[in-house]
Parts: sequence; structure tokens; C-alpha cells
Amino acid sequence: MMNSMNVPSKRSTLERKLDKLILALFATLFIMCLIGAIGSGIFINRKYYYLSLDKAVATEFNPGNRFAVAALTLFTLITLYSTIIPISLYVSIEMIKFIQSTQFINKDLHMYHAETNTPALARTSNLNEELGQVEYIFSDKTGTLTRNLMEFFKCSIGGEVYGSGVTETELGGAQRNGIKVQEVRKSSTAIHEKGFNFDDHRLMRGAWRNEPNFDACKEFFRCLAICHTVLPEGDESPEKITYQAASPDEAALVTAAKNFGFFFYRRTPTMIHVRESHVEKMGKIQDVAYEILNVLEFNSTRKRQSVVCRYPNGRLVLYCKGADTVIYERLAGGNDDLKKVTRAHLEQFGSAGLRTLCLAYRDLSPDTYESWNEKFIQAKSSLRDREKKLDEVAELVERDLILIGSTAIEDKLQEGVPACIETLFRAGIKVWVLTGDKMETAINIAYACNLINNDMKQFIISSETDAIREVEDRGDQVEIARFIREEVKKELKKCLEEAQHYLRTVSGPKLSLVIDGKCLMYALDPTLRVMLLNLSLNCHSVVCCRVSPLQKAQVTSLVKKGARKITLSIGDGANDVSMIQAAHIGVGISGLEGMQAVMASDFAIAQFRFLTDLLLVHGRWSYLRICKVITYFFYKNLTFTLTQFWFTFQTGFSGQRFYDDWFQSLYNVIFTALPVIIVGLFDKDVSASLSKKYPELYKEGIRNVFFKWRVVITWAWSSVYQSLVFYHFVTISSAGGKNSSGKIFGLWDISTMAFTCVVITVNLRLLMMCNSITRWHYISVGGSILAWFLFIFVYSLLRENVFFVIFVLMSTIYFYLSALLVPVVALLGDFIYQGIQRCFFPYDYQIIQEIHRHEPDDNTRAGLLEVGSQLTPQEERSYALSQLPRELSKHTGFAFDSPGYESFFAAQLGVYAPQKAWDVARRASMKSKPKTPKRN
Repeated sequence: MMNSMNVPSKRSTLERKLDKLILALFATLFIMCLIGAIGSGIFINRKYYYLSLDKAVATEFNPGNRFAVAALTLFTLITLYSTIIPISLYVSIEMIKFIQSTQFINKDLHMYHAETNTPALARTSNLNEELGQVEYIFSDKTGTLTRNLMEFFKCSIGGEVYGSGVTETELGGAQRNGIKVQEVRKSSTAIHEKGFNFDDHRLMRGAWRNEPNFDACKEFFRCLAICHTVLPEGDESPEKITYQAASPDEAALVTAAKNFGFFFYRRTPTMIHVRESHVEKMGKIQDVAYEILNVLEFNSTRKRQSVVCRYPNGRLVLYCKGADTVIYERLAGGNDDLKKVTRAHLEQFGSAGLRTLCLAYRDLSPDTYESWNEKFIQAKSSLRDREKKLDEVAELVERDLILIGSTAIEDKLQEGVPACIETLFRAGIKVWVLTGDKMETAINIAYACNLINNDMKQFIISSETDAIREVEDRGDQVEIARFIREEVKKELKKCLEEAQHYLRTVSGPKLSLVIDGKCLMYALDPTLRVMLLNLSLNCHSVVCCRVSPLQKAQVTSLVKKGARKITLSIGDGANDVSMIQAAHIGVGISGLEGMQAVMASDFAIAQFRFLTDLLLVHGRWSYLRICKVITYFFYKNLTFTLTQFWFTFQTGFSGQRFYDDWFQSLYNVIFTALPVIIVGLFDKDVSASLSKKYPELYKEGIRNVFFKWRVVITWAWSSVYQSLVFYHFVTISSAGGKNSSGKIFGLWDISTMAFTCVVITVNLRLLMMCNSITRWHYISVGGSILAWFLFIFVYSLLRENVFFVIFVLMSTIYFYLSALLVPVVALLGDFIYQGIQRCFFPYDYQIIQEIHRHEPDDNTRAGLLEVGSQLTPQEERSYALSQLPRELSKHTGFAFDSPGYESFFAAQLGVYAPQKAWDVARRASMKSKPKTPKRN
């Protein structure tokens, strides 16, 4: 419950800019009304004798009180011109976003992970278009870039390295340097199971007893078997037992202890039972029960975990495991050679991309323990600042430790991560990795991910320098803080000057920054953070290592607020929640570290590589569509309102309506509503495959090309031009017109004709702005125009002021010429502008359209279904799963899916759907109750 928190409400940047546009429309409305009000106050005059203004008249027509006339007219015109405010725009956008999320993102087969049966999940529809403008990605490493499938790979015990093999990171480094690595053959004693991929005959099957440091080996294995919070499940045999751990690392360490002959098989609230082999002599197996007296749990601040246990012979021992930085600070004096050798081994493991932990222990006397335990009990029962007091008490006992060795766990990269990051770089997106791993590990993982390469200029700001270590050895905390701060300031200034020098050169290298958590703590100081921000923004990639969850959030906020760039954070664990919530967009990986990150995120995916589809396809399409929806709404409402505005000048600013009330009410609701929604759902400039083939197209969204004030002004000029055409062409051409009975056209005849031209033109203008036109576009546009005619046919029979108007108009040639020529003239300007723009000032996507205009677009969902015979078995299975009726259940959250619900429907359709991991875990934790016979 401590990690659970409410997801903050987020609004997209486009929505905030839309608010400014609405304010501009309100300002325009006020100016139009003010012009009309002033004109009304001036126009009212007794010289217009035919208006009978010399007699007693109402206040709004009294020439003797022009201010009252202007004020009352102002309110009248506000009502008359209120259509300029697109109230239905927000409703339409929310509808479009909801459908985009539920039907397009959630059901995209390219973001469906078959191994875990996990589709993408949009947990909010507010940020769809924000996905198309991301410039900075902040990523966790473990479980996000890597698989989070931890395997015990190597270890260092008593100054000796054990384990053989080459990691993926080492292979990648060797390939970069042109070195051919020989494949290491597994020995006959090698064991490979989930969580354990270790090969060294010196430790396996009791051979460790023959090592010179066998006592250290024994303490090492016992620390692995005792210092944890793992729960065993299943039969108490090495082959069938399973471990439920808070993290995959813990499970891997306990699995390693089992394979080394220290089999942890049972836990009670106060005891841990370990089956030890080969301890006293080869081949002897004995069950040993260790009493667990205290557990000092791991957290992101402590970065370590300790257990105080009592041996059967009464020995009191504190076992501690944690990050090398915190363990080394608490080691007892002496054993300098062992510390130095182990530190070298840690750097070696880190260079190979392995996750490292240090193991240490301390023997406690009964008096020492009893004295400390009293303080521990008091802190544990405290009602205020309990966590802080427990940490302070833990510091009292976690000192004077004796170093045993270190572990090295391999976490392999996810499939497609290097290619994904390279594609994101081409799209103009900068990727930062924020991890708690050692600097060497983080750098090598960055190399393996293509985040950093040898062509880049690297700036490394580290606290692991000789000068800083020398100051730390003195132990003066005030002096240490002052010295590190000055060193960080000096390094930041030096790196920033060098970066600016490289940026001024024409062919300078790309830059990368690597900084550790201790230096970052001082760099985030208000006096240095501007320098850090400037340096970071000039770098192509940034790696922050040894950082805490709070620092992850601080770095994200630094770029979000300091640089005002759109940010995305992606992680898979509870320690990533603060970072996910601090960014504009939070993406959770539904991995092996629980669902905290997913439940706090805005979007959830199963693999990092799915970011390519989420951003470059769905994000870019959503941005383009929403921009078109907003600008089109602005255009059609302004065009309609301006025709009424021009009419006001011919009515003495009296507030006389040009259109019938129902025309005005149904304009946005029926006659122009559906086509714009179709554009928001189906418009597409290039296919999904081309969006990923040319990721540079994404840069248009980063630059916000399609929703600048320049674009809005262009649409505004189009509205002014078209409204003048509608009003003046219709009114002037009808001046001498007569109907079949010889009568001239009246107000409602002309306004009905003008409204017909408006409806036809704005709907046809929508087709001109579409990049792809489907049958739904034709149906919606044709249906909207047809709806107008059906409405006016019926309405003109019921309403007195427009009685039989449409029938009278349609009996004249004037109606047909106006309905044909006025839209042509009105759209002529847009046609010329679009032609010049596309030929001489094309957008990037228009160039790609021309290159591939003869290629069929078969990448749509409909296209995928039509070529079903060409699908691979895996694609057929994925599609079949996506059609299962799981969306019909109101329990759509991952954490509350009904067990077996999806598999049941899959079985009905003859498709195999594996159980979800959390369902399997839930069932495993539920013991079946014995059946009791019913009594008669």
C-alpha cells in the first residue's frame, strides 16, 4: 500500500494550446460584438423617419440614450455570434480519443506480446496526441530495457572469481572492437535452470570444500540461503520447489544457494530451514534450522538488506547484502587486499553488464545483540517516523562488517531494444537511461542498446575518483559534501564549455553524458541545475547510474519544467512510479516486478520495442488527426459566424438574424458533425510501415508543425474569404432574382440559399484536407449534405417564416447555379493554396506520399484481415486472441481479470491461450480445501 498512489491528472500540451485558441475566439467574439454595438449606437438616429424613432420607443431603440442602445445590442450580438465558440469540439475530441485508445491502440497486433498474452493498454485517452510530440524518453534499465529474467552467472568469494561464460554485453563490446570471441563450452557439472546459469566445477557438487577459502565459501552460501524474504512453495524437493520473491534477483540468489548445496525449503515466522550438503564431509546431508531474530528490509534509501539469525549452536550472526557503495562504507578495518581485489572484480562484472551485490557478515555477542534489540523493538513500535527510526537503529548494528564476496547476475536485453532505440534516435527523440546499477554496468548496457557508441564524445562525471576517495577516507561529512560539490561544479563547467566547442564545429561528434547518483545529488542543487540542464540538452544521450527513485523523478521534472520539452517515462517496477508520474506521459511495462508501474501509468505495453509503434504510428497519427479536427472546427464555425457578421452591417446593427434559429442550432450538431469525427478516426498520411521506415516524419510532431499560430491564421483567412463569397455572391446575385410567381427573393430565401452553400462547401473542404479518403468519408460527407436537404424539406412545411422556401428556390435556375458556382469559387482559393504549398513548400509526409504513391496501402487493420490466407500461424493466433470477448467484461484492468476468462473463450474458438502470470501465481497461492461428504 505504501507504493500505491493516485495517478495525477494530466492534460496534453495540445489541449492547453487549444485553450489559448478558445480564448482567442472569445476575444474575436468580443471585438465583433463591440463593433456591432458601437455601430448600433451610431446608426440609431431620428432622421430615419420610417423607423418611427421620434415616438416613445423601447430603450434598445431610443436615439436619446445611445449608450444603453449600444450596451443592449452588445448582449444581443453575443447571443447571435456565439456559434463562433466550438462547444461541440470538446465532445468530438473526447469521442475520437476514446475510440483511438480502445479500438486502435488496445487492439494493435503489432503491440501484442504472444509469450505473455499481453496486449497494449491505454489507461487514459487524454494523451493520445501527446504521444506524437515526445522529445525526451526517460527509461529504467532492469525489466524495461532488459528482460528482468535474472540468472546467477558469476561470483567472487574470498578474492577469487568463480564462473565462466560470456555475456551479451561482452559479445556486443567485442563486436564493436572487431574482436572475435570464442564460444565457451559448458562443463559436465554445469547446471542451467531458471535463475541459475553458472558453470564452474570448483564450486559445484561439493567441490568447494577443496578450495583454500572453503570457510568463506560456506559463509557465502549460507548468506545466500538465509538473508532474504523469499517464500518457498510446492514440494520440499529441489526439483519441484518454487520460490516466490519480491524481486527476480532474490529468487536467483536463493536458487544459486540451492544448487551449491544449501537448499532453503521451509520458512516459518521465526525459522528458516536449510538442507545443507557436504558441509561437515562430502556426501553428508543435514537439515539445519536457523532462528530469524530480526529482518532489516531493503529500501531504495538503504540499498541493502540484513538478517540477524541464531545458529543451532547459539551463534549470533548478522548477514548483510547490498550495493557495493553502502557495504564498503560499513566494513571493519583491515583486509585491505581482499577489499581491493573484490572491488576490481566488481568493476570487471560491471564491465560485462552484470548486476552486482556485495555480501558481508558480522558475529554478534549476546550482550551486544540484546542491547541493540531493545532499541529495535522501540523503533518498530513507534507511531511517528517509524521508518526513519528503524533506519537509524539499523545503522547501529550494520557496521564493522566482514566482507565475504560479491555476486554477479545477468539480465539479458529484451528483443529488439537496440533497433528500437536507433529508430527513436532517427525520429529526433533523445533517450535517457536512469538506473540504480553501477556505472560500468550502465555504460556497457548503453553500448549494447546502441545508446552510446564509440563515435560519441563521452562526458563522465563520477564520484569514484581518487581525489574524492581520499577525502571520503577522512570521514568528515561536511568536508566531503563541500569537496564533491566543488568537483561537480568544476566538471559541469568544463564539460559544458567542451560541449559548446563541439557544437560550434560543423562535423563535431555526437555527445553523451554519464553521471552517477552521488554527483547528480549535488548537480541538482538550485545553483548547479541550470548548468546540468544546459549540458544534458546538448547531449545526444544521457545515462544516470546509481540513482534513487526520487532522483529519477527529479531529473524528469528538470527537463519537463526547465526545458519545457514533452517527456515520456517508461519503467516496470514500483521504484519507477515517481518517474512515470512526473513525466508528461507515463508508460508501464507489464513485466515481472508487479503491476505498480502499470497501475500508475498512462499506457501499458509488454516490451520496450513496442514504443516504436506506440509513438511513431499511433502517436503521430493521433497528433495529425487531432490537429486537423481542431483547425477544421475553428474554420467551419468562424466561416458560419462571419456570414452573420457581414449581414449585421446591412441591418443597421440591429441584431437581426440572418439564419433561422434551427439552422444555427443544428449546424454543428448534425450538418457538419460526423465528417470531422471520421477524419479524426481514419485519416492517415502514410501507412504504419512507412511511418516506421521513415521515422524522421515524427520530427514534424516534435516541432508542432500542424498547430502553430501560422496554421490557425491561414485557416482564419480562408474563413474570411469564404464567408465574403457566401454572403456577397448570394445576396448580389439574388438582388434581381424572381421566383416562378414573379416575386423577388426575401430574407429567408437568401439565407436558406446561403446556408445551403455553407453546408456544401465546408463538407467538401473537409475532403480536400484528407490524406486518405475511405468510403466512410464519402458516406459521412454525403450523408451530412443529404441530412440538410431532408431537414429543410420537412422543416419548410412546418415553420411559418420559411414555409415552402426550399421548394420555391428549387423551382428556379438560380438555386442550382448558386449551389454549383458559389462552392467552386469559395474553394478555389484553398485549391490554389494547397497546390502551391504541395509543389513548392511540401511537408515531409507529402514527399513520402509522392515517393510511394503507386504502392498499395495494405498495412491497415482492414487490409490485414483481407489477406488472412497470407498470415503466419503466429499472426493468425494473435488475431484470434484479439477477437476474444474479453473487452465485454467490465473487469478490464490487468489486476482484476477473472482467472481463466480469456482461456475459456479461446478454448471455445479452438485457440490456445496460456494463463496469465498473475492468475497462475494466484492459483498457486490458493490451497484447495478438502471435500467433506454431505450429510443425509
